[in-house]
Amino acid sequence: MNKAKQDSSKRNVEITEEYFIFLNHHISEVISGNTAEFMKINEIAAKLCISHKHLTHIIQKETGNHPCYFYDLKIIEEAKKMLQENKLTISEIARILTYDPSNFSKFFKKMTGETPGTYRNNYH
Repeated sequence: MNKAKQDSSKRNVEITEEYFIFLNHHISEVISGNTAEFMKINEIAAKLCISHKHLTHIIQKETGNHPCYFYDLKIIEEAKKMLQENKLTISEIARILTYDPSNFSKFFKKMTGETPGTYRNNYH
């Protein structure tokens, strides 16, 4: 492999890692209430000082999936944690995650195959 390809490949890995670090931090900030809403992928790309198109291309090349896929997975992972704790209502969890409760239930079911209520009941 020539030097230019190695540098490009190394940079792709760096961008991918930076995206996942940023994503985890950003979602934590939304959940904690320090950030009011989720950023769009183009806003995340701007924070990483690259174009939306380049971020999308690199993440797809390195992982086989669009950046939104991982965004959604991380939101579902956090929702599952909150549902398992059983301290908040599903509506409260939806609002923390900046969703309307009915849209959250649809999103959760689309991603997991079950409603948030069914997930919670099956977990406990």
